[in-house]
Amino acid sequence: MDYRALATEAAKYKDVLSEIRRELHQIPEFGLELPKTQERILKSIHGLGTIVLGKKLHSIALLIEGDNPGPTVLLRADMDALAVVEDTDEPFKSTNGYMHACGHDLHMAIGIGAAHLLRTHKDNLHGNVVIFFQPGEEGHGGADVMLEEGAHLISGEKPIGAYGIHVFSGMMPRGSFASKAGAMMASAGDLLVTVKGRGGHGSSPWMAKDPITPLVEMISALPNFITKNFNVFDAVVVNVGWLDAGDTHTTNVVPETASFGATVRTFSKEHYDKLRALTPGFLQGIAQAHGVEVEVEFNNATKVLINDKEAVERVERVVNSTVGEGRYFTMDTPMAGGEDMASIIDELGGAFVFMGASKSDNFMESEINHSNKAVFDDSVLPDGAAVLAALAFNALSEAVGQP
Repeated sequence: MDYRALATEAAKYKDVLSEIRRELHQIPEFGLELPKTQERILKSIHGLGTIVLGKKLHSIALLIEGDNPGPTVLLRADMDALAVVEDTDEPFKSTNGYMHACGHDLHMAIGIGAAHLLRTHKDNLHGNVVIFFQPGEEGHGGADVMLEEGAHLISGEKPIGAYGIHVFSGMMPRGSFASKAGAMMASAGDLLVTVKGRGGHGSSPWMAKDPITPLVEMISALPNFITKNFNVFDAVVVNVGWLDAGDTHTTNVVPETASFGATVRTFSKEHYDKLRALTPGFLQGIAQAHGVEVEVEFNNATKVLINDKEAVERVERVVNSTVGEGRYFTMDTPMAGGEDMASIIDELGGAFVFMGASKSDNFMESEINHSNKAVFDDSVLPDGAAVLAALAFNALSEAVGQP
C-alpha cells in the first residue's frame, strides 16, 4: 500500500478533524464517566464498523473488518481531561473547570481520522483493526478496565499488537515523531504517608507527640534512602507533592496527625517491588525514633511502558514512508511520565509513539502538557491519523506476508 498517498488523503480531512477536536476541547470530562465525549465520538464513527460500549465506563471499542483474512491489531486513543481550569486565549477554550491539557482531544480526532482511512481502504486491510476510545487514562485505570471487560477481543481473537500516538505541546518539533525500544515511560503511582502522634499545646511539645518533626525528617531522608538502595542507572523518582499538618490559623497547637503524598516513578518492576518492600520499614524506623506511629500506603501504579523492539522498528519505517524522511527520531532516554497504555502493550505487545504538536517553533519554551496554558496545533492531526492507520495496515500486511 502507498502510505504517502494515505497521508495525502488524510490532509483532505484537516478541516473536519480540526472541527471535531475543537468541539471535544469545549466539552472536557473527567475520569471514567464521559457521556458527552462518547456521544460526540459515536457521531463521527457511525457506520464504520461494529461498536461495543463499555459497561463500567464510557468507552468505545470500534471493530473495522478488512476484506482480506488476517489477524487483529489494536489502536488506542484516550478520551479524558484533567481537573484543570484553562487559561488560554483559544476561542474554543473550555469553561467547565476541566481541560484537555494533555492533548487527548487531539488523540480522539487522530483516532477518528485513522478509522475513516482504514474503513475507506478496507480492501487493503489483511485482517481487522480494533480502535479503543478509552476513558480514564489520567490515573483512573481505564485501559485496565477495558481489558478486563474484554473490549480488545471484539474481533473474536486477541490482537497481535497495539499502537498509540501521544501529542506534546512542547519539547518536540511540531510534526515530529519519536519512540524507543524497551522502557519508554515510567511506572507511575503514589506514596501516601500518615504520621500519628498525640496532640497537645504548642508551648509544651514535650508533653505531646509532635508528628510534624518526624514527617519533615522522613521527607528529608527519602533522597538518601533512594540513592543508597537503588541503582542510579535504573532510576527511581519519589517527589513529594503535598503536605498536610496542623491548622494555618493556629500556631500553638501540636496536631495529632501529619501526612504527605509523593509521586513514585520507576522504570522497572523490580525497582517498584523493591521500593514497596523497603519503604515502610525505613519510615517506621524514623517514626519509632520519635515515639510516633506511621502508616505507609502505595496505591496501584501503572506498569512500566515497555515497547517491543520490532514494533518500534515498524514505527520508524512507517513514519518515514508515510510523512517523509527526517520526521522520526529515536529517544535517548525514557520519560518519567506514566501511561496506562503500558497495560495494553504489556498484554498485547506493540509500541507507543510521541508526536510534536507545539504551536510555536520555539517548542522548548512552550507550555508543556498538563499546564493550564498549554496549547496544541491542529495542523498535525492529518499526519497523526495517517501514521496511526498506516501502522495498522503495515502490521497486518507483514503478519500475512504481504508487502
